[in-house]
Amino acid sequence: MGVCNMIVFHQSRPRAMAIPRTFGPLLAVLLLAAGCATQPKVQPVRVFFPPAPDEPRIQFLTSFGSERDLEGQSRFSRFVLGTDNLIHRPIWKPYGVATRPGKIYVCDTQGANVAVVDIAKRRLRYIKPQGEAALLVPINVAADDDGTLYVTDTKRGQVLTFTETGGYLGAMGKTDEMKPCGVAISGDRLYVSDLKNSCVRVYAKATRELLFTIPRDPKDEKARLFSPTNIAIGPEGRLYVSDSGGFTLQVYDAEGNHLRGLGEQGVEPGRFVRPKGIGVDHNGLTYIVDAATTVVQLFDNEGRLLMYFGEPKNSGPASLYLPAGLAIDYDNVDLYKKYVAPGYNLDYLILVINQAGLQKVNIYGFLSKL
Repeated sequence: MGVCNMIVFHQSRPRAMAIPRTFGPLLAVLLLAAGCATQPKVQPVRVFFPPAPDEPRIQFLTSFGSERDLEGQSRFSRFVLGTDNLIHRPIWKPYGVATRPGKIYVCDTQGANVAVVDIAKRRLRYIKPQGEAALLVPINVAADDDGTLYVTDTKRGQVLTFTETGGYLGAMGKTDEMKPCGVAISGDRLYVSDLKNSCVRVYAKATRELLFTIPRDPKDEKARLFSPTNIAIGPEGRLYVSDSGGFTLQVYDAEGNHLRGLGEQGVEPGRFVRPKGIGVDHNGLTYIVDAATTVVQLFDNEGRLLMYFGEPKNSGPASLYLPAGLAIDYDNVDLYKKYVAPGYNLDYLILVINQAGLQKVNIYGFLSKL
């Protein structure tokens, strides 16, 4: 049931008739419903990439920046229905994002917490421990199949581990040993990008033993990393690394052997100024956020540029504002099918983080024709 936009003017009166509390909201809803009954149904505005007349491959689905955004109600309708007293629970300045079935995890660097979004219940809670488990500047998060969370904290210089409910399990990293940024899980291994030592550290997940670092050969100029930020695991266990200092994407096999580099410094399509968030789908399509040009570029599994999206010059839906982290999500597709344009199937979700603006998490969908 829709709710019309209304402007109500209040006049001073000597006396006002009392209306029972329980009857007031119900009466308001009934009056609004009656007034809206004859209004035409507004068709949703859908944003596609690439835009018409090209066949769309990616659709902007929705976004949120607080718990209130998850409710799907306007401020006026919340007032009418008496739900405007709900806690706001904002996301302030996020960076990294990860998903599990029914959940979205967002690292909030300003709030010093991990925001946990329950998609179906439309609720948001914080993991914000105190004492020895306190987060200072959480950057990225990886979620294991059993719900264990691995959070990189650049100010603490550690990777903190939590249970699904936020219980503290421990920390990895000695004083001044590293400056962790990206984090990813593959099988029994944990991958952590290290800005201080310009490498990716590979740990045994169970024992937290350091197995080796990437690149394996420090003298190999093609494999070299300058400022490795975000990382992702692709098909066949390949490791993808956004090198913000080298203006490239570097790809290694599961054992850390260098396979190829992609891109160079520049603002043209296919080049990078400040590559950050990265995600790889099951077919090897690679998404890379460029925080400077504020777009997401999409490459095929051979490294060829296919398209880019993000509306860098516009405001409003689908726009990006200081984008950072990115995640590919196959687990929660069914929860977002209602947003998809008729005639298309939703293959998977693409979540992109905005560090600025009101909408901190943009959710796009990769489409295929029915």
